[in-house]
Amino acid sequence: MAGGGSVRAIRDRIKSVRSTAKVTRAMELVAASKMRRAQDRALASRPYAERMTAVLSQLAAYTGEGDGEALHPLLEQRAVQRVAYIHVTADRGLAGGLNANMNRAGASLVLRHQPNVSSITVLPVGRKGRDFFARSGMPVAAEFTELGDFPDFEKVRPIAKIVMDDFLSGAVDQVFIGYQRFVNAAVQRPTTRQILPIAPPAGEDSAAQGADFIFEPSPERLLETLLPRYVEMQVYAAVLEARASEQSARMVAMRQATDAANEMVGALTLAYNKARQESITGELLDIVGGVAALEAK
Repeated sequence: MAGGGSVRAIRDRIKSVRSTAKVTRAMELVAASKMRRAQDRALASRPYAERMTAVLSQLAAYTGEGDGEALHPLLEQRAVQRVAYIHVTADRGLAGGLNANMNRAGASLVLRHQPNVSSITVLPVGRKGRDFFARSGMPVAAEFTELGDFPDFEKVRPIAKIVMDDFLSGAVDQVFIGYQRFVNAAVQRPTTRQILPIAPPAGEDSAAQGADFIFEPSPERLLETLLPRYVEMQVYAAVLEARASEQSARMVAMRQATDAANEMVGALTLAYNKARQESITGELLDIVGGVAALEAK
């Protein structure tokens, strides 16, 4: 009976693991399909962000000869006492170490700034980051969840508006954003960087800076229009990068889970065959022993 029970238990275990492998395989295919679309959106946003950075660099070069005051409030550099941090993670798990790595990077940034500032507030984008900072007791200024696998620009603009309004009102002096940057299907890199105050990047082409451009309207007016859009684009690009990273990490994690399940099925099948052989051998020995006992009588 013990042998028969063991055989049945192994057989049930094999069925359970095979069912799990089918689920993880299906999730892998879904994640692969979503990854391609999310990857295309993330990569398509990069040229726009790079071109906007180049235009901002040229405008800063033309308007940089002033009296030392900031040309726009979003460029104002001041003593940092209050920091805001936008933390972008996924809403769901089953993505390997993606969310844990991002949470560690966010915690590292917070711990690095805590001794030098009076307050740090967090704006989590995604449930995994929200839950992480809620457990740590960090003050949360706002939270954004369920943006979807392919968020559009209008869903992300409120995030940028909150931090810009807080910066302009003096509620925060510096704003950072953290997200997983998509490198390829197997590599996602936790990235944190400052988005406010905006630091105009150094121009890469000195000849272009020295050229005589005519701006209409004035460079100052262009900065007034471009800088808010620049911040919005930085936040939107970070969310797109995070979504592409999420689907890539989930695809890889589900593929590994499927492979592990198939290996387990193979090991369980071998154990099942051995247990069944032992059970059959035991039954044969019982029959032979019974026959011998009857003949002895």
